Amino acid sequence: MPLVVFCGLPYCGKSRRAEELRGALEAEGRVVHVVGDASVLGAEDATVYGDSAREKALRAALRASVERRLSRHDVVILDSLNYIKGFRYELYCLARTARTPLCLIYCVQPGSRSPRRQAAGVVESRAPDVRVSWRPRAEEGGKSPAAGPGVRGGRLATGSVVNGAVPADVPRELGCREVEAADFPARATSEKEKSADCASGAAFSPELLEALTLRFEAPDSRNRWDRPLFTVVGLEEPLPFAEIRSALFENRVPPPHQATQSQPLASGSFLHQLDQVTNQVLTGLMEAQKSAIPGDLLTLPGTTEHLLFTRPLTMAELSRLRRQFISYTKMHPNHENLPRLANMFLQYLSQSLH
Repeated sequence: MPLVVFCGLPYCGKSRRAEELRGALEAEGRVVHVVGDASVLGAEDATVYGDSAREKALRAALRASVERRLSRHDVVILDSLNYIKGFRYELYCLARTARTPLCLIYCVQPGSRSPRRQAAGVVESRAPDVRVSWRPRAEEGGKSPAAGPGVRGGRLATGSVVNGAVPADVPRELGCREVEAADFPARATSEKEKSADCASGAAFSPELLEALTLRFEAPDSRNRWDRPLFTVVGLEEPLPFAEIRSALFENRVPPPHQATQSQPLASGSFLHQLDQVTNQVLTGLMEAQKSAIPGDLLTLPGTTEHLLFTRPLTMAELSRLRRQFISYTKMHPNHENLPRLANMFLQYLSQSLH
């Protein structure tokens, strides 16, 4: 069954969105496994992302946990930052190996101005340096805060992007503590977003948030490992469940290629004969070239092909070509080729030497 990968910076609502998706899929009777930092980190805190060695170990643990649960029967949701495109490619290869679909859900904070944090097609705010004050309604006597730049009638416009398409704006109410969006984009975060991450044990310092923002590699729907891509801004707009369900359960499973497909095992007799035949060809070639002159056609025992002799050949050069031929033939073993192995090896030498 499919693999759903969440991507985004801290405090963007990934954990809450993962729970929403899990609840919707379980309501349909599907078995869902959620793999996240909290289940892997245990008692450790979010400072693991400030240490490259510990972070590498965390990614390895997340990948192993996903690989253990990935099958054709259950849905696996990976709730983590997943901000490195190389790691997302590894997850893509895991899905192709298991022959199951994959989709990526990119969570973006409202008011984010950093281009590194925007997926292809996300429209950024036109205001270059906007300060927004979010105050509880109790302080305003039950009245909505006055609309400021980028706010329509006390509501912040948000939208979602599905594979680069931007639908109509969805209003989002402002009702959290005062934040300043101009100094650092990650600080423009609502209490709902922070509580969702803090509940899982995450506590990111401002310095760590800034470092993660600088090295964040936003997903791009033009990359095959980032497709299909669903970008969701904020927490108030609903997840596009219909599009996600279609991508997970109605799309054709991508066929495995050579990089993600296990190579067939060769029998012991095939490898023994391959080694014996190639060794006999080299021995006959070294013996035949002792009395040959450039321009002669060499005929070797056990072969019907001829090798044009142009120059003396060393055993080191022939041994290197023999190892290459054996490595390639082991990847594609075929017992029907056993009678032709000597001729195939001689053809390979002829093409490699001239």
